[in-house]
Amino acid sequence: MKRRTFVLGGAGAAGALVIGWSVLPPRQRLVTSMTMPVHAGEAVLNGYVKIAADDTVTVMMCRAEMGQGVHTGLAMLVAEELDANWADIRVADAPLDGIYNNVESVVGDLPFRSDNDGVIKELAVWLARKLARDFGTVMTGGSSSMNDLWQPMREAGACARAMLIAAAAERWNVKAAECRIEKGMVRHGAARSASFGQLAAAAARQSLPRKLVLKSPDRFTLIGKPLARIEAAAKMNGSARFGIDVVPEGLLYASISMCPTLGGSVRRFDGSKAQATPGVHKVLAVDAYNGGTGGVAVIAENMFIAMNALDVLNIEWNDGPAKGLTNLEVEKRLSQALDDSEGHAWYSHGDVDGALRRAAQTLTAEYHAPYLAHAALEPVNCTAQVKDGKATVWTATQVPAVARMHVAHLLGIDTDQVDLQQQLIGGAFGRRLEVDFIAQAVAIAREADGRPVQTLWTRAQDMRHDFYRPACLSRFKAGLDAQGQLTAWHNASVSQSIVASWLARNYRVPDPGINFDKTVSEGAFDQPYEMPNVWIGQRTVDLPMPVGFWRSVGHSHQAFFIESFIDELAAAAGKDPVAFRASLLAQHPRHLAVLQRVASMSRWRAPAVWTDKGVSHARGVALHEAFGSVVAQVADVSMEAGNAVKVDHVYCAIDCGLPVNPNLIRQQVEGAIVFGLSAALKEEITIDDGAVVQSLYSEFDVVRMDECPDISVEIMPSTSHPQGVGESAVPPVAPAVANALFALTGIRHRTLPLKVRLYSEDATCAG
Repeated sequence: MKRRTFVLGGAGAAGALVIGWSVLPPRQRLVTSMTMPVHAGEAVLNGYVKIAADDTVTVMMCRAEMGQGVHTGLAMLVAEELDANWADIRVADAPLDGIYNNVESVVGDLPFRSDNDGVIKELAVWLARKLARDFGTVMTGGSSSMNDLWQPMREAGACARAMLIAAAAERWNVKAAECRIEKGMVRHGAARSASFGQLAAAAARQSLPRKLVLKSPDRFTLIGKPLARIEAAAKMNGSARFGIDVVPEGLLYASISMCPTLGGSVRRFDGSKAQATPGVHKVLAVDAYNGGTGGVAVIAENMFIAMNALDVLNIEWNDGPAKGLTNLEVEKRLSQALDDSEGHAWYSHGDVDGALRRAAQTLTAEYHAPYLAHAALEPVNCTAQVKDGKATVWTATQVPAVARMHVAHLLGIDTDQVDLQQQLIGGAFGRRLEVDFIAQAVAIAREADGRPVQTLWTRAQDMRHDFYRPACLSRFKAGLDAQGQLTAWHNASVSQSIVASWLARNYRVPDPGINFDKTVSEGAFDQPYEMPNVWIGQRTVDLPMPVGFWRSVGHSHQAFFIESFIDELAAAAGKDPVAFRASLLAQHPRHLAVLQRVASMSRWRAPAVWTDKGVSHARGVALHEAFGSVVAQVADVSMEAGNAVKVDHVYCAIDCGLPVNPNLIRQQVEGAIVFGLSAALKEEITIDDGAVVQSLYSEFDVVRMDECPDISVEIMPSTSHPQGVGESAVPPVAPAVANALFALTGIRHRTLPLKVRLYSEDATCAG
């Protein structure tokens, strides 16, 4: 066969395969491709449901629990459709299988606005779902867990329900339609009944039903109820096991000193003094893994010996690529990049330049946001054992399949020889989407002669060797007509690409060098405001600073930029900030309803008010859509003599679709407000000669109890598909407070963190 014929024929065959694959229906998400793990007396009904002889129902969890309450919310979906007794519900970690791939997180990263109903979007969503199901990964992130598993887990519950009824009908020789389930019991009339445990084995032998009928919202008995968290008791009595709590038999501990310059490595070291310390087993150099930094580790009998032994090491470093980098240099590079090009246009229509020329009034502004660390309460840790050609890894990760893949690659073994045991995560906010610390821990454990080793970073190492929320610069131009109506909007921002960096270090995908990362522009191009002439673009720039996904990602800073500048326009037009926003939402009733709700619940008033005690009060508002949810917030800010400022109250209204568990939603919104307020008022990562300056919470502070505002949350009623909650309430906090400060002082803050002095209830000044 001629080479040309072979190439063309091969290309034609490949094209036919792709076309054939694309027209196939989406693959099922109920039955695993592997044998499910079972304990004695358990029967597997599908990939999400196991039932034991003692009537307990185990719901298999394929998403990491990191404080967001996902195990409770997802278990409710199964229990609802199964009509199970909630007291009988248990949860367990699911194996790594394709049915658990996070499909909707991929869909959420598509570059479309929520109000785009075009055919191109519809086709892209359809294709993305197929790709994610067949070639994606198991992942917890993007506030996507409930959105992604709302259908599969309800179907799993309905499937198990039908199989139990079929087993009962077969046993009693009656029609399945005559049987019903009530709180964990299958009944036929008033005389016959059987528990789930009595029927489980027979139910497991039934065929999966071909058609599943799910409940309508008016029939829900669990969904919509504020049930307590399923893991709450274990956390209160101390039996809950986080990554840091793992203590296998024969455990050793490792501490590591990493190159101060980000991305650096070890040139040479003298570990003789450390090696001579009683209790020390081994001192070794450790490479930089998955975008991290190299260092020298000490393996010892306990963590204190390991940490103290680090102090007597003599290390020479190879400086990393960040050598010489400073905050001033970052700002210079961002500004120069935006001067050179405004990058990719994510959303545009109309004639912006012409509208600006015709405007009665034009405004320009430049906003800045700094690098931010994740600073989760549980510091980075991982426990690993390498023995007999296999590896056991006890870790808390958001990407277990990616972690397992890299462990296998590092050790040169197959992935099925890696037993990755997921633990509870003591806070993550995106940090556990990285696997640098897992690969590092396995490399250290490989040198421990078969004993398990727990590698634990100090708080300083956690802070100084993170993958940071990118610094960002955003520029605006806008025009108002003579009536104060918005006629033109031009916005360009610049930052590093998170997606390109993450793919490069975890999948070795080369950076294409194009300005095409939706996650850094989200929150800017995808907001609902109706503007006759608009251009919104994003430029990405390459900097030697490791960046990663941080809670609410691009929304975290773009909301501050957008909502602050909207407020500037309202002030320039002489209009009330709520009314000005409402005028831009005529075709977006959902967003308008949330805005009006927060105005009502806060008894909105825009002007600053002085009391007879000399205390000034003012309010600021912000509206933002993120991860499918619409959130509006009003911040009530006061000032005393001495210009000390306090955020007294934050009011929040959220439309997140059908509220599966209002208790969990309220907790997440409250936590997100405190998290966002900490970033707005206190947090900033600074760089000196390629090294991060901050090392402790005292230098990267959080809002303290005496500084925390009162928080009021209202959840909008809805029967729509549930959307993301864990991150959606973070973005509006900073602009709401900044807008309140402007109303209070007349000073417009365009840089985070907001430079104000805080006071507490007892008038003790903090910050």
